[in-house]
Amino acid sequence: MTFVLVMWAIWAVLVVLMAAIHLYRSNLSKNEEDQIFLDESFNSEKLEQEAIISRVAKVEPWIRVSQWLVAAMTAVVVVYYIRDILLKLNLIGS
Repeated sequence: MTFVLVMWAIWAVLVVLMAAIHLYRSNLSKNEEDQIFLDESFNSEKLEQEAIISRVAKVEPWIRVSQWLVAAMTAVVVVYYIRDILLKLNLIGS
């Protein structure tokens, strides 16, 4: 397999992984509400919301890592093609 195919395959896997993590987070947070429970009678709803928030908070670092990995791999792809263009124009030596 050539370097280009491997490069694009790694990029695609990272993008799919990032999308899956984003979908998982959105699925977790679909029942999250933006309200404050001031009365003690809403304690069960408050506990549910805190549970949702804690699960979403556990996913956040994975989202950041996946975004950085996709950004780094995108930079690798861009640099590869810029180098390829410069080689074809004989502006740099191989």
